[in-house]
Amino acid sequence: MPVGLVLSDIDGTILDDKNFIDPKLPAKLLRLRKMKIPFVLSSARSPEGMYPIAKKLGILDNPIACYNGAYVINGLKEKNSTVISSHEVKISELTEIFKILNQGYPTVSVNTYSEWKWYVNQPDKWTELESGITNLEPAVTDLHKFIQKHPVHKLLLIDSKKVIADLRNTLENVNFAHTSFILSKDNYLEVTNKKASKKEALKDLAQYYKVPIENTMTLGDNFNDVPMFKASGLGVAMANAPEKVQGIADKVTLSNNDSGVTAALREYI
Repeated sequence: MPVGLVLSDIDGTILDDKNFIDPKLPAKLLRLRKMKIPFVLSSARSPEGMYPIAKKLGILDNPIACYNGAYVINGLKEKNSTVISSHEVKISELTEIFKILNQGYPTVSVNTYSEWKWYVNQPDKWTELESGITNLEPAVTDLHKFIQKHPVHKLLLIDSKKVIADLRNTLENVNFAHTSFILSKDNYLEVTNKKASKKEALKDLAQYYKVPIENTMTLGDNFNDVPMFKASGLGVAMANAPEKVQGIADKVTLSNNDSGVTAALREYI
């Protein structure tokens, strides 16, 4: 199977346990560029959060799949980059979610992501923690007014594990038709359009590059990567992935601490 497109997760995949980039990867990606094989990053992060990683890898002009596929753009060199696909949270459902938060969950930190940026009503202890992780600062605005005028690609709702578990149960019982609720940590609830996924991003990118889906390769380390493994021609799990994930993937490479992505690219391309 000749690989014509690679889609890769970031955390636990190209980043090691200390959040350092696979040191062998930039040189390998330079070789892929010469072979005209696009290497695309996919993550729950915002474009701003992915920018420094893409820059170190030398792929700022490659497309990038943000918010787990909710917002796919054709590069990070310019903030007016062409949008390849965009799946926003429906405004009617978003308004209802905000109503539920206001009435029953006043302590929940509401983090709103729209296109390139991260927005909050006001900073709190949770946004400070998230800033420390991402090295980004949110813009402060009136979210109730903001969501009426701007697309929302993701909400990140943060509080104690107990509160978030209760909130998730409440939201799922509403049976929203177009919105999904996924825990990325015990106390992190991510809210996106149901159409947003790495699998759909892979399909959009394959169409964008006119590469048959069977000629695509995907790399990842967790359960949210499984759908793109199944959709691609070659799904490669990291050795640090859970055993069930490894069992579903077509191949298993070395761990994220052992330059597993570079090893996989060398072996299969």
